[in-house]
Amino acid sequence: MDTCRAHVAIRALDEGADIVNDIGGARLDAAMEDVLASRKAPCILMHMKGTPESMQDHPLYGDVLQEVRDFLEERLQTLRNKGVEHVALDPGFGFGKTAQHNFRLLDGLPQLVSSGVPILVGVSRKSMIHRTLDCSPQEALNGTTALHAWALDRGAHILRVHDVAEAVECLKLHRAMASTRMNNP
Repeated sequence: MDTCRAHVAIRALDEGADIVNDIGGARLDAAMEDVLASRKAPCILMHMKGTPESMQDHPLYGDVLQEVRDFLEERLQTLRNKGVEHVALDPGFGFGKTAQHNFRLLDGLPQLVSSGVPILVGVSRKSMIHRTLDCSPQEALNGTTALHAWALDRGAHILRVHDVAEAVECLKLHRAMASTRMNNP
């Protein structure tokens, strides 16, 4: 279930949803933290600068990697203190970030992975790819696959994708390469 509204999360969980994906990091609706805690709902917390309406209005960071990490660590600790056990973190590629910010986050992913919880990467067909490659989002599959491989190599645990078959191939190849590394130090 993809929502930042507590009442929608309640309804979805009542109807059988297994996980709440909150683009607001459980901070846009004051009741969301309590819903996640009372329902023991697994969740994905994403970083977004500002609100959905303002996030792309000249996003500025001193150090994007440190600010995103601090935000995600604070949200993780807050939810753990409330008793939420199953949390994944999403740096929020494209949500209040420029292409340069996104590439910095992707390159610094190992620093986010050190939180000890799964990290979700959602770069599939994002503007950071198609604008850099000067192509349409529909033509961004190759760039998406390249960044998926890069994210996996830097420790991503979950990929949010549009092109499932291609992402599965990327994952299989990454696992084969990682297995070779482990067997041939």
